[in-house]
Amino acid sequence: MRAAVLAAPLLAAALLAGPAQAQRDGQAGPPPQAGPALAAELAQPRIAVDTAFTGADLLVFGATDRLLGPAGDNVVVLGLGEPRDVVVRRRVRRLGIWVNGPSARFREVPNYYALAATAPVAGLLDEPARRERRLGLDVLTARLPGPRDTEFRQALIDLKRSADQWNEEEAPVEVSGGRLFHARLPLPSTIATGDYVVQVMLVRANRIIARQELSFRVDRVGATARIANFSRGEPFLYGLACVALAALAGWLGSVVFRRG
Repeated sequence: MRAAVLAAPLLAAALLAGPAQAQRDGQAGPPPQAGPALAAELAQPRIAVDTAFTGADLLVFGATDRLLGPAGDNVVVLGLGEPRDVVVRRRVRRLGIWVNGPSARFREVPNYYALAATAPVAGLLDEPARRERRLGLDVLTARLPGPRDTEFRQALIDLKRSADQWNEEEAPVEVSGGRLFHARLPLPSTIATGDYVVQVMLVRANRIIARQELSFRVDRVGATARIANFSRGEPFLYGLACVALAALAGWLGSVVFRRG
């Protein structure tokens, strides 16, 4: 992590570098060329998940060509996971028992969502721009294919947030030196394996003027990976092994309690 933070000045140097030599020995240099307005990078392009994994922070860092802050530019960082179908069920009480009631299926739901910015996003961009880039849980859920019932859509947000799979501006993008920035996107312990995308956007005068897309992957390693591979490759044997282990645990428990 420290190496990644120390690498940020190198990005700033690339942004701040103008022409290599303006004049030397009386000779004019080439005309100056503008550098990129935004440069960003990830500290870890791969997240390894094992049996001891309890969550992590994904470090995103970079630099801009102008000052960041209230009177300058702003940076928005958005992390997204692969889209999946999600069913939200409403629990109802019948005859004194809670049972599953009406349900709603939503499609193209990101299995991971994390948003951070140097200032509240709602004040940086107007609603059409936020809706286009899915910047905010309100606009994200509003455009998901599925029933238009607002209660189900709010329930989807609550479920995802309670599982730490969706995070909205819980920690700001931090600025140092005026042009360097970094953000830490929380990754929950239950994060699914697969490919993820991080979008870094530079906002100037209420418009996104530059955008960079980065990617990282989450993989299982060690015993967790071996068990997952076995369950996919030999589902029948995996099921038998689970039943056998459950039966063994039940038998051991009965022996212990009988002796007690």
